[in-house]
Amino acid sequence: MIGKLLAGFIVLTALVAGIAMYWLQVYAYYDAVPASGTDDVQLTVMASAMPEPILYENFEAIDSDSSPIRYRACFTTPMSSGLLTETYEPYENPEPLVAPKWFDCFDAKEVGYALEEGEGLAFLGAANVLYGIDRVVAILPDGRGFVWHQINTCGEVVFDGKPLPEGCPPRPEE
Repeated sequence: MIGKLLAGFIVLTALVAGIAMYWLQVYAYYDAVPASGTDDVQLTVMASAMPEPILYENFEAIDSDSSPIRYRACFTTPMSSGLLTETYEPYENPEPLVAPKWFDCFDAKEVGYALEEGEGLAFLGAANVLYGIDRVVAILPDGRGFVWHQINTCGEVVFDGKPLPEGCPPRPEE
């Protein structure tokens, strides 16, 4: 009888721990990012290499202090793809990261597919928003836009504990 009680306690404890871990990963650490209404979406201008705000509406974003790559945002823009490609710096090798299911405006699979097929355009929002992390902005033909943080080449090397490669900005003091 004691063995059954002990086994039941272990199973119940594991179930509670599993539910708690799931909730912590998917819900607990995310916070809504309030929209400023003016500079929530920025793209890096080719001519100046500086980010500047673009026209956007319907901005929604989430972020987390637990990881620099948990930022996700959605918006719409009336800007044409021709204007965007002539003015703003494209982003090489964009890889949209999956958002929590409850943040349903951000569909990483749809964005990734559109980028692979050449239907969507990816731009550098801002380089090194945090050291080694770029803000990437993708815009689909229907004007829907998506933003996420992605580890850049310098970040990949440095986060692996390797020496700073040539061409990377100096690492900030810890």
